[in-house]
Order: sequence, then structure tokens, then C-alpha cells
Amino acid sequence: MFTIDDRNRVRDYVLERADADARVVAGAAVGSLANSEGDRWSDLDLTFGVAEGVPIHEVLDDFTIGLVSQFEAAHLFYLPSGAAVYRVFLLPGCLQLDLSAAPESQFGALGPEFRLLFGQAVEKPHMQPPEAQQLLGYAVHHAVRARFCIERGRPWQAEYWVSGVRDYALSLACRRRRLPTDHGRGIDTLPDTVRRAAAGALIRSPDRDELLRALGAAIELLLEEAGEVQELAGRVQPQLRQLTAGTLW
Repeated sequence: MFTIDDRNRVRDYVLERADADARVVAGAAVGSLANSEGDRWSDLDLTFGVAEGVPIHEVLDDFTIGLVSQFEAAHLFYLPSGAAVYRVFLLPGCLQLDLSAAPESQFGALGPEFRLLFGQAVEKPHMQPPEAQQLLGYAVHHAVRARFCIERGRPWQAEYWVSGVRDYALSLACRRRRLPTDHGRGIDTLPDTVRRAAAGALIRSPDRDELLRALGAAIELLLEEAGEVQELAGRVQPQLRQLTAGTLW
């Protein structure tokens, strides 16, 4: 596995390269290392502001060539997000580097985990967690799909949907308690009672009875954590409970 020294070497290389590139006018550390030392497993997140009129992909392409040459980095994927573009790399030792760039007029913090390293950042509204109604709506959709897949004899697809119900229920639980909702970051700090209930929604096998049992547990967790949208939860509760009945018709 990578060491902290390995991570620091990659960070220093990227920042030195950015400093030498006239197209790069600002830079910041984001993620877990922005405002703390993180831990030895923390990945590296760096973001840059690019001079207006310069193609973002052109700058990131040059960074990619250097990372592949110097560190044998593997470019996993890219992700456009508004005006920004993210590129994710895996380096030897399983070090992950998230590299992003945006035009200087759009370069700024989207959340509290942002530390300006050089240049200037514009004030931007921080990203908000998903609305509770949206989380509940997705979960209900997934629950319906899960039961229909069980009836169609497609247990692995059913497992996919049941797990989605559980995950959205946990996101609702995190949102209610003002914990991070993205990528499961707040789940491990939820109360023991919530995590025990979620454990009941884990699927132990793709058998029909087990899928129905886990779906029922996921639905109960969902209804328990839907306090922010209790009116909608109350309207869909009869249909959700019907999904765990032995037969649908």
C-alpha cells in the first residue's frame, strides 16, 4: 500500500507542475486533507482554476501525461460537474488522486472541505444534501422494482434494488441528523439502533424468501427514517407494506 510519503510526493509533483503552468491561475486542496491531516488511507484531492478561454481538457490532458509518465498512474474515469471536470487516477500502492479543474470565474468552494493554496477563489453557494422527498421517492421506486424482479425470477437484479432501498433509507437517516449523506460518509456515526436495523436489510442469499425478508426490513427502516416527509411516507406506506406480502395478487 502507498505511504504518506508517497502521497506527499504526488501532491508536491502536481502542485509544482501547476505552479509552472501559466494556464493554471489558482489551486486548492479539497476533501479529507483540506482542513486536517486525514489518515494514512486518505486519497489526494486537488482542484485548479484555469485561465478564461483555455480548454479545461487541454490542461488536464497535460497533467495526465505527466502522471502516467512519472507515477504509472491509471486514468480511471472523468466526470463533468457544472463548469468543472474531474479526473480520477489510481497510482501504484492503491493511491487515488482526484484531479479537477474549472474556469477561474467558476473556481471556488462547493463545501467546507476546501483550502485555497494559491490564487483566488470566487464565492459559490455550497452544495446542499438531496431533498428528503427525493431520497424517499427513489427508495419507493427501488422497492417496487425489487419486488417485481423477485416475481420475475431475477434475484440478482432484485438484490440490486433492495440494497438501493436500504442505502436511501440510510441517507434519510443521515440527513435527519445533519450527517453527511454522500457516499455513505455519515453512516458509521449513526446511532447503533439505526445501524442494527440496517443490518437486518442486508441480503444473505439470493433465495426468494431471503430477498422478501430483506426487502421488508429495508422498507421498515425507510418508513422509520422518513420523518422529514411524513405525509408522503404515510401515503405510500400501504403500497410499500403490500410489497412484502406473500403474493401481490
